[in-house]
Amino acid sequence: MTKKGEISYLPNLAYDSVVFGFSGEKLKILIMEYHNTGLFALPGGFVKYDEDLNTAVKRGLKERTGIEDIYLEQFYCFGDSKRNATGEMKTIMEANNLPIEEENWMLERFVSVAYYALINYEMVVPTPDELSDSCEWYALDELPPLIQDHSIIVKKALETLRLNLERKLVGMNLLPEKFTMKELQKVYEAILGEELRRTTFQRKILSLGILKRHEKQYTGASNKAPYLYSFNV
Repeated sequence: MTKKGEISYLPNLAYDSVVFGFSGEKLKILIMEYHNTGLFALPGGFVKYDEDLNTAVKRGLKERTGIEDIYLEQFYCFGDSKRNATGEMKTIMEANNLPIEEENWMLERFVSVAYYALINYEMVVPTPDELSDSCEWYALDELPPLIQDHSIIVKKALETLRLNLERKLVGMNLLPEKFTMKELQKVYEAILGEELRRTTFQRKILSLGILKRHEKQYTGASNKAPYLYSFNV
Protein backbone atom coordinates (compact mmCIF):
# COMPACT_ATOMS: atom_id res chain seq x y z
CA MET A 1 0.00 0.00 0.00
CA THR A 2 1.07 3.60 -0.50
CA LYS A 3 2.84 5.16 2.48
CA LYS A 4 2.61 8.70 3.73
CA GLY A 5 4.83 10.95 1.65
CA GLU A 6 4.72 8.53 -1.27
CA ILE A 7 1.11 8.95 -2.34
CA SER A 8 0.67 8.05 -5.99
CA TYR A 9 -3.13 8.23 -5.86
CA LEU A 10 -5.44 11.22 -5.89
CA PRO A 11 -6.37 11.93 -2.26
CA ASN A 12 -10.01 11.91 -1.15
CA LEU A 13 -11.26 10.33 -4.40
CA ALA A 14 -12.35 6.71 -4.80
CA TYR A 15 -14.59 4.63 -7.03
CA ASP A 16 -16.98 1.78 -6.26
CA SER A 17 -18.36 -0.67 -8.81
CA VAL A 18 -21.63 -2.61 -8.73
CA VAL A 19 -20.88 -5.56 -11.02
CA PHE A 20 -24.09 -7.21 -12.23
CA GLY A 21 -24.14 -10.72 -13.65
CA PHE A 22 -27.05 -12.99 -14.58
CA SER A 23 -26.76 -16.62 -13.47
CA GLY A 24 -29.66 -17.84 -15.63
CA GLU A 25 -32.13 -17.45 -12.79
CA LYS A 26 -30.98 -14.59 -10.57
CA LEU A 27 -29.30 -11.21 -10.88
CA LYS A 28 -26.09 -11.27 -8.87
CA ILE A 29 -23.35 -8.84 -7.91
CA LEU A 30 -19.69 -9.27 -6.98
CA ILE A 31 -18.84 -8.75 -3.31
CA MET A 32 -15.44 -8.68 -1.56
CA GLU A 33 -14.78 -9.96 1.97
CA TYR A 34 -11.87 -8.26 3.71
CA HIS A 35 -9.25 -10.45 5.34
CA ASN A 36 -9.83 -11.33 9.03
CA THR A 37 -12.61 -8.76 9.51
CA GLY A 38 -15.95 -10.25 8.45
CA LEU A 39 -16.49 -7.01 6.53
CA PHE A 40 -18.01 -7.07 3.05
CA ALA A 41 -17.77 -4.42 0.34
CA LEU A 42 -18.20 -3.63 -3.33
CA PRO A 43 -15.10 -3.85 -5.53
CA GLY A 44 -13.50 -0.42 -5.58
CA GLY A 45 -10.24 1.44 -5.52
CA PHE A 46 -8.34 4.65 -6.05
CA VAL A 47 -7.26 6.73 -9.03
CA LYS A 48 -3.59 7.26 -9.82
CA TYR A 49 -2.33 10.80 -10.39
CA ASP A 50 -1.57 10.11 -14.05
CA GLU A 51 -4.69 8.01 -14.70
CA ASP A 52 -8.12 8.82 -16.13
CA LEU A 53 -11.02 7.94 -13.84
CA ASN A 54 -12.61 5.53 -16.34
CA THR A 55 -9.24 3.88 -16.90
CA ALA A 56 -8.84 3.33 -13.15
CA VAL A 57 -12.27 1.68 -12.92
CA LYS A 58 -11.57 -0.59 -15.91
CA ARG A 59 -8.19 -1.50 -14.44
CA GLY A 60 -9.77 -2.44 -11.13
CA LEU A 61 -12.53 -4.50 -12.73
CA LYS A 62 -10.08 -6.39 -14.93
CA GLU A 63 -8.14 -7.31 -11.79
CA ARG A 64 -11.33 -8.54 -10.07
CA THR A 65 -12.98 -10.32 -13.02
CA GLY A 66 -10.25 -11.20 -15.52
CA ILE A 67 -12.20 -9.39 -18.26
CA GLU A 68 -10.96 -6.30 -20.04
CA ASP A 69 -13.92 -5.26 -22.22
CA ILE A 70 -16.70 -4.52 -19.71
CA TYR A 71 -19.85 -2.44 -20.17
CA LEU A 72 -19.72 0.43 -17.66
CA GLU A 73 -22.06 3.26 -16.68
CA GLN A 74 -21.19 6.01 -14.22
CA PHE A 75 -24.42 6.61 -12.31
CA TYR A 76 -23.88 8.64 -9.13
CA CYS A 77 -21.38 10.36 -6.86
CA PHE A 78 -21.49 9.57 -3.13
CA GLY A 79 -20.06 12.30 -0.93
CA ASP A 80 -21.84 12.16 2.42
CA SER A 81 -19.62 13.82 5.02
CA LYS A 82 -19.94 10.85 7.40
CA ARG A 83 -19.50 7.99 4.91
CA ASN A 84 -15.92 7.33 6.06
CA ALA A 85 -16.55 7.91 9.77
CA THR A 86 -17.43 4.28 10.54
CA GLY A 87 -13.93 3.15 11.52
CA GLU A 88 -14.10 0.22 9.13
CA MET A 89 -11.10 1.26 7.07
CA LYS A 90 -8.98 1.34 10.22
CA THR A 91 -10.21 -2.17 11.10
CA ILE A 92 -9.27 -3.40 7.62
CA MET A 93 -5.80 -1.87 7.83
CA GLU A 94 -5.18 -3.33 11.30
CA ALA A 95 -6.31 -6.79 10.15
CA ASN A 96 -3.79 -6.62 7.31
CA ASN A 97 -0.94 -5.36 9.52
CA LEU A 98 -0.70 -2.06 7.68
CA PRO A 99 0.92 0.89 9.48
CA ILE A 100 -1.60 3.41 10.77
CA GLU A 101 0.01 6.82 11.02
CA GLU A 102 -1.43 10.18 11.93
CA GLU A 103 -3.23 11.83 9.04
CA ASN A 104 -3.03 8.61 7.01
CA TRP A 105 -4.61 9.39 3.63
CA MET A 106 -6.60 6.14 3.61
CA LEU A 107 -8.42 7.13 6.78
CA GLU A 108 -9.53 10.50 5.46
CA ARG A 109 -12.91 11.33 3.97
CA PHE A 110 -13.42 9.99 0.45
CA VAL A 111 -15.87 10.99 -2.25
CA SER A 112 -16.73 7.94 -4.32
CA VAL A 113 -17.79 7.91 -7.96
CA ALA A 114 -20.06 4.92 -8.52
CA TYR A 115 -20.33 2.77 -11.63
CA TYR A 116 -22.40 -0.22 -12.54
CA ALA A 117 -21.03 -2.91 -14.82
CA LEU A 118 -22.94 -5.49 -16.87
CA ILE A 119 -20.97 -8.64 -17.47
CA ASN A 120 -21.38 -12.18 -18.79
CA TYR A 121 -21.57 -14.26 -15.62
CA GLU A 122 -20.00 -17.34 -17.23
CA MET A 123 -16.87 -15.47 -18.33
CA VAL A 124 -15.89 -14.05 -14.93
CA VAL A 125 -13.04 -15.39 -12.81
CA PRO A 126 -13.68 -13.62 -9.46
CA THR A 127 -10.32 -12.65 -7.94
CA PRO A 128 -9.85 -11.04 -4.50
CA ASP A 129 -7.39 -8.19 -3.99
CA GLU A 130 -4.45 -8.17 -1.58
CA LEU A 131 -6.63 -7.11 1.35
CA SER A 132 -9.42 -9.64 0.76
CA ASP A 133 -10.05 -13.32 1.36
CA SER A 134 -12.72 -13.69 -1.29
CA CYS A 135 -14.49 -12.12 -4.24
CA GLU A 136 -17.76 -13.92 -4.91
CA TRP A 137 -21.17 -13.60 -6.57
CA TYR A 138 -24.14 -12.93 -4.29
CA ALA A 139 -27.80 -12.85 -5.28
CA LEU A 140 -29.43 -9.49 -4.65
CA ASP A 141 -31.76 -11.00 -2.05
CA GLU A 142 -28.86 -12.74 -0.26
CA LEU A 143 -26.38 -9.91 0.19
CA PRO A 144 -24.36 -9.77 3.42
CA PRO A 145 -24.29 -6.48 5.37
CA LEU A 146 -21.99 -4.09 3.49
CA ILE A 147 -19.59 -1.47 4.84
CA GLN A 148 -20.20 2.28 4.86
CA ASP A 149 -22.90 3.28 2.36
CA HIS A 150 -22.36 0.37 -0.05
CA SER A 151 -25.90 -0.95 0.45
CA ILE A 152 -27.19 2.47 -0.65
CA ILE A 153 -24.88 2.34 -3.67
CA VAL A 154 -26.31 -1.07 -4.67
CA LYS A 155 -29.87 0.22 -4.31
CA LYS A 156 -29.13 3.28 -6.45
CA ALA A 157 -27.42 1.12 -9.09
CA LEU A 158 -30.45 -1.16 -9.33
CA GLU A 159 -32.79 1.82 -9.65
CA THR A 160 -30.64 3.21 -12.48
CA LEU A 161 -30.46 -0.17 -14.21
CA ARG A 162 -34.25 -0.44 -14.16
CA LEU A 163 -34.61 3.03 -15.66
CA ASN A 164 -32.20 2.06 -18.43
CA LEU A 165 -34.14 -1.05 -19.42
CA GLU A 166 -36.25 0.87 -21.91
CA ARG A 167 -33.42 3.03 -23.25
CA LYS A 168 -30.45 0.71 -23.57
CA LEU A 169 -29.82 -2.87 -24.63
CA VAL A 170 -29.15 -4.00 -21.08
CA GLY A 171 -29.65 -7.70 -21.82
CA MET A 172 -26.95 -7.65 -24.48
CA ASN A 173 -24.27 -7.45 -21.81
CA LEU A 174 -25.75 -10.10 -19.48
CA LEU A 175 -26.52 -12.86 -22.00
CA PRO A 176 -24.48 -14.89 -24.49
CA GLU A 177 -24.44 -13.70 -28.10
CA LYS A 178 -27.47 -15.86 -28.95
CA PHE A 179 -30.31 -16.49 -26.52
CA THR A 180 -33.95 -17.54 -26.37
CA MET A 181 -36.85 -15.20 -25.71
CA LYS A 182 -37.38 -17.00 -22.40
CA GLU A 183 -33.80 -16.26 -21.33
CA LEU A 184 -34.21 -12.58 -22.21
CA GLN A 185 -37.46 -12.43 -20.26
CA LYS A 186 -35.74 -13.95 -17.23
CA VAL A 187 -33.14 -11.16 -17.35
CA TYR A 188 -35.87 -8.52 -17.34
CA GLU A 189 -37.72 -10.26 -14.51
CA ALA A 190 -34.55 -10.55 -12.43
CA ILE A 191 -33.82 -6.84 -12.84
CA LEU A 192 -37.40 -5.70 -12.23
CA GLY A 193 -38.01 -8.17 -9.41
CA GLU A 194 -41.36 -9.29 -10.81
CA GLU A 195 -42.86 -11.84 -13.18
CA LEU A 196 -43.94 -10.71 -16.66
CA ARG A 197 -46.59 -12.18 -18.93
CA ARG A 198 -44.85 -14.11 -21.70
CA THR A 199 -47.07 -12.96 -24.57
CA THR A 200 -47.03 -9.31 -23.49
CA PHE A 201 -43.26 -9.30 -23.04
CA GLN A 202 -42.61 -10.98 -26.37
CA ARG A 203 -44.92 -8.64 -28.25
CA LYS A 204 -43.32 -5.58 -26.69
CA ILE A 205 -39.73 -6.69 -27.31
CA LEU A 206 -40.36 -7.67 -30.92
CA SER A 207 -42.10 -4.36 -31.60
CA LEU A 208 -38.89 -2.50 -30.66
CA GLY A 209 -37.03 -3.94 -33.65
CA ILE A 210 -33.89 -4.61 -31.61
CA LEU A 211 -33.71 -8.40 -32.11
CA LYS A 212 -32.56 -10.57 -34.98
CA ARG A 213 -34.09 -14.06 -35.17
CA HIS A 214 -31.89 -17.10 -35.90
CA GLU A 215 -32.31 -20.85 -36.12
CA LYS A 216 -34.21 -22.85 -33.53
CA GLN A 217 -32.53 -24.28 -30.45
CA TYR A 218 -33.06 -28.02 -30.74
CA THR A 219 -32.75 -29.79 -27.39
CA GLY A 220 -35.84 -32.01 -27.45
CA ALA A 221 -39.05 -32.21 -29.44
CA SER A 222 -38.63 -30.21 -32.66
CA ASN A 223 -42.11 -28.76 -32.45
CA LYS A 224 -41.25 -27.13 -29.09
CA ALA A 225 -37.81 -25.83 -30.03
CA PRO A 226 -37.54 -22.06 -29.35
CA TYR A 227 -35.96 -19.63 -31.75
CA LEU A 228 -32.61 -18.09 -30.90
CA TYR A 229 -32.19 -14.32 -31.02
CA SER A 230 -29.38 -11.80 -30.95
CA PHE A 231 -29.43 -8.05 -30.55
CA ASN A 232 -29.62 -6.20 -33.84
CA VAL A 233 -26.73 -3.78 -33.27
